[in-house]
Amino acid sequence: MQQPYIAVVGGVNVDICGRSFEPLISRDSNPGRVSMSPGGVGRNIAQNLSLLGEKVYLLTALAQDEWEAKIRADCEAHGIDLSRAIQVPDGHTSTYVFLSDPDGDMALAVCDAKLAEHITPDYLENQMELLNAAQAVVIDANLTEEAIDFLAANVIVPIFADTVSVTKARKLRTVLPRIHTLKPNRLEAEILSGVKITDDASLEQAVTVLLDAGVKRVFLSLGTGGLYCAWRGTRLRVPCPEVRTVNTTGGGDALTAGLVRAYTAGLIGRDGADLALACAAIAVESESTVNPNLSMASAMQRAGL
Repeated sequence: MQQPYIAVVGGVNVDICGRSFEPLISRDSNPGRVSMSPGGVGRNIAQNLSLLGEKVYLLTALAQDEWEAKIRADCEAHGIDLSRAIQVPDGHTSTYVFLSDPDGDMALAVCDAKLAEHITPDYLENQMELLNAAQAVVIDANLTEEAIDFLAANVIVPIFADTVSVTKARKLRTVLPRIHTLKPNRLEAEILSGVKITDDASLEQAVTVLLDAGVKRVFLSLGTGGLYCAWRGTRLRVPCPEVRTVNTTGGGDALTAGLVRAYTAGLIGRDGADLALACAAIAVESESTVNPNLSMASAMQRAGL
C-alpha cells in the first residue's frame, strides 16, 4: 500500500530578497543585504509539509534553464517529489523580488509567475489518478483560472486553497463551492466576499458570505491579530503565539501547510488553528522563507498540544 501523501499544485520561484538595514526610503538606493533562494507559494507549502512529516508531490512547471538543476536538487533535499512536474524548454524560471524593512516586514514585491501558465488542464488531466488518491490537494492562486476551474470540477478529495495575493485571489471566486479550506487575509476576504471589513460585524458578515458560497472552512489571517476561524455553526478568534519576527515572507505559506497537517492529523477546532499559527510563528523566526527547524514536534510544542 502506498504511503499517504499530499498533492500540491502551484508555483516554484527563485526568491530574491532585499532587506534594508534602515527604514526604507522610497525612490532611493537603500543599503542592505540581498539573498537568493528557491521559493514559490506551492514549493514553500510543499517544503513545510515535508518538514511536518508528510509525503508530498509537487505538480508544477519547471523551465529548462540555469535554475532547473538547483530547484530539483533543493526539492529532492527537502523530500519534495517533482516526478510529475512538467518541463518547459523555452520558458524561464519564475522570479519573486521583494523588499523588506529592518523588522522583516515586506514593503513591496513583484512576482513574475508566467511559467505557471503551463500548468494547464491538459497537463492536470494526466495527473488526476494521483490527485484523487491524495489525502488532500493544495492549490495556490498563481495557477490560471482555467487550471483552477479544472481542478475544482475534477478533484474529489478536499481542496485547500491559498489565495496568494489580492490580485490573484479573484481567480477563486467561481470555485468557492468546491473549496474545503480557504486561507485569505483581510483584503483577500474582502475581494472574495464583496464585503468591506471595517469591524467585527463586517468581519463576521464577510466570513458568512464565504461559507454561504460553499466554502467548508475559512481561516482568515488577521496578521498579528491571529486567525478568525469559521465553519458551519462555529466561530473562533485565535490569537498569535509570542514570536520574534525576523522575516515575515514565509508565514502565510507555513500557515497553509499547518492547516493541511492539522487536518491529516485529525486536529480540529481550536487545536488545528493553534497548530497552524505555531507553524507560521516558527516560519517568521527564520531568515529563510521556510524555517528548517520546523517539525511536527516543534509545532505541537509551540502550540501547547
